[in-house]
Amino acid sequence: MRSGEIESRPVALADRAVARILAETAAEENLYPEVLAAIGETLDWDLGLIWEVPVEGGALTCVEVWCSPAAGEGAAAFAATSLHTVLERSQGLPGHVWETGEASWIVDFASHGEFPRAERASATGMRSAMCSPVRSAGGILGAIEFFSSRTREPDAELLEAMASLGSQIGQVVERRRAESRAREAGERHEAIVNAALDCIITIDQNGCVLEFNPAAERTFGYAADEAVGRDMSELIVPPALRERHREGFARCVRDGTGALLDSRIEITGMRQDGSEFPVELTITKIDVPGAPRFTGFVRDITERVTAEAELRASRTRIVEAGDDARRRIERDLHDGAQQRLVNVSLGLRLAHGQLGESPSETGVLLEDAMRELTRATAELRELARGIHPAVLSDGGLEPAIAGLVSGSQMKVRIEEVTKKRFAPSVESAAYFVVAEALTNVTRYAEASEASVAVRCEGERMLVEVRDDGRGGADPDSGSGLRGLADRLAALEGELTVESPAGEGTTVRASIPCA
Repeated sequence: MRSGEIESRPVALADRAVARILAETAAEENLYPEVLAAIGETLDWDLGLIWEVPVEGGALTCVEVWCSPAAGEGAAAFAATSLHTVLERSQGLPGHVWETGEASWIVDFASHGEFPRAERASATGMRSAMCSPVRSAGGILGAIEFFSSRTREPDAELLEAMASLGSQIGQVVERRRAESRAREAGERHEAIVNAALDCIITIDQNGCVLEFNPAAERTFGYAADEAVGRDMSELIVPPALRERHREGFARCVRDGTGALLDSRIEITGMRQDGSEFPVELTITKIDVPGAPRFTGFVRDITERVTAEAELRASRTRIVEAGDDARRRIERDLHDGAQQRLVNVSLGLRLAHGQLGESPSETGVLLEDAMRELTRATAELRELARGIHPAVLSDGGLEPAIAGLVSGSQMKVRIEEVTKKRFAPSVESAAYFVVAEALTNVTRYAEASEASVAVRCEGERMLVEVRDDGRGGADPDSGSGLRGLADRLAALEGELTVESPAGEGTTVRASIPCA
């Protein structure tokens, strides 16, 4: 056998040993010690060290050491002091390899006093050293370094073999780092999903559940293993909405667009027991290779919807209570103070009649008192009508609005007024919209004509008052329209004002009336 073959045999053995370790060693903590031992024992080195550059960057750190049992106490001491040593780029033999990216060899530490560990290495019996980079496709990950108590000359073949081993080690380290990052990311993802208060449900392109977090289990009543693999629409979508859901989801899969994607919508969900409840839903397409996947974020909004409904009901009750109070005051004024004034007026007329035809000072005083009493009665009647018109309670919107129009100081055309009767709060709101709008037209619009329309469309009453005045009205400048807007909001209605300068004003109200 030729001498070159004999010399290359340890290198080949080391290469095979390292390849086997990289393939078979599962435990991360055993990888470096076994690699160092295999190379050191096969190639007859006394001490081995592995250095790493942290993933987040920084200095080169010694993370693992190996010492031959036959190396003696000096080598063991040097190994112990080297572990966790930190070197900057170009500092020491590993730092030099890190800087240059090339393997390096020191024949005798005595001639390298500029290296920070040279004196300590010589003092513990170390003479020669070899260092090679550990690299991957992404760059240098660290260095692998070996020491010998014998003086050893540079070996080109060995350096070439170490460069190859460094690449093998680097590829494995990079892969394991990637696996570790993926594992940590997966663990973080799982922890976040499990801790989320909202339901997180992931589905594939067929709508089958892939992930069902604990919040979804609590909300919908299914265990995760019961939900995974099943059609989501069959699981949590009420029967009446399933076809519509499937059509929308198919559009998301086919076109990548749709009202469901990346927007918050309020729909109805269904629990395992069949009970339905309001939910807020957001669906997002997950950016992953292969077939599309989607994650839905679902929030049970039963409490919020209940609270909003109670708030609306409370506001409606307040409006209705105010209207009831106005009606009572109007009736009290009509049946009480107004009737008393009428009786007084009649008494004065009888007294005046008994004075005869001859004028007297008493007669003049009685006539003045009757005129003042007539005016006071008219003002009281107008006040009562402003608080709440009796005709509205008795006859509804048609005669009440006709009374407003007939009392207007300008020309008002009635286009349409519904004859149907509605809840008192709805009728009051519509009446006062017309009353306030006509008052504003008379006071500010400088209009020649106005029109009024009150009609029903579906489940809403629409009120519209137009004029041909100067426009430019500001709905926020006075308290009248703002008060009407608040009244309508309490009934879930809306008030809008369109008033372009020079083009008249249109006041519109939309009031739920079903």
